[in-house]
Amino acid sequence: MAFVTGTALLAALVVGCSADSGTGGSAADSKPGEETVAAAAPGKYRTLPEPCRAVETSTLKDLLPGAAELAEEQQQKVYEGTASVTYDTDRRVGCSWKSEAPSSSRTLFIDFERVVSYDPAVSDDDRAREVYTEKETAAGLSSPSATPDAAKSTENAADKEKDADKDAGKDKDGKKQTSAASDDASDPASHALSGPTPEDDGTDAATDGNTGGENTDDGSGTPDESLQPRVLDDLGDSAFLDDLLTRAGSTAQHRTVKVVFRTSNVIVTVEYAEQPTVSTVVPDSKELQEKAQALARKLVEKFSE
Repeated sequence: MAFVTGTALLAALVVGCSADSGTGGSAADSKPGEETVAAAAPGKYRTLPEPCRAVETSTLKDLLPGAAELAEEQQQKVYEGTASVTYDTDRRVGCSWKSEAPSSSRTLFIDFERVVSYDPAVSDDDRAREVYTEKETAAGLSSPSATPDAAKSTENAADKEKDADKDAGKDKDGKKQTSAASDDASDPASHALSGPTPEDDGTDAATDGNTGGENTDDGSGTPDESLQPRVLDDLGDSAFLDDLLTRAGSTAQHRTVKVVFRTSNVIVTVEYAEQPTVSTVVPDSKELQEKAQALARKLVEKFSE
């Protein structure tokens, strides 16, 4: 009888310990009120196309007219292109081509960048959107992510600055003050001490930067508003075009048209440039822009395949 009682007591203790252990584990694992954060969706593209094969030979013949005059073996070498040196071909690849003609030389460069977010709360697409916006801002173009409230705030700040400028021209009685700078400008003696301007000494400063209104033209030297650097509405998810004309003294002028677009988590850059052999010839902005955009559209289609 004593043996049976001891066995029963031991079984009861084992059951009790198991019950306590289970309850304690459940309390430790559960965290009331805490929400589980789901990882952001990965990007659409996991790999990148081979860049030197991304442009068809027929397109290259149009973009690199000088190559057609070369021997067949040399043509083949030009059309093969030169791959960019990268350390991770799943993340970034590029290729460049160059041709020489009697009238000018032309170069083409394409770059594919697959953006990956290392923040589980930020998707690859969102991170790619941020990288693209940085590039657009660096080109001096307005960001498409700017909100109406931000624009309104900027306008209000500009209005306040104008009011401050008006008030600065009045004394305490509200009378308009005469600017000392204006007095100096009307004084021949002060003008003589100011020194020569770049126009006075005949120097021709080099121009290197965004074309603005004076460099982007239709080839005749006349500014064309439709050819200015701008955001493009019909290319990929987001896109912009930049047009850069550089001058270096008496050397030939060099124009580079850049088209950058984003499709999901990939950012593509197309750079198409021309440098005439004659220094007085200005590369045709319209032609370069049209051909660069046409190539960009073909690349968008390639990613859609």
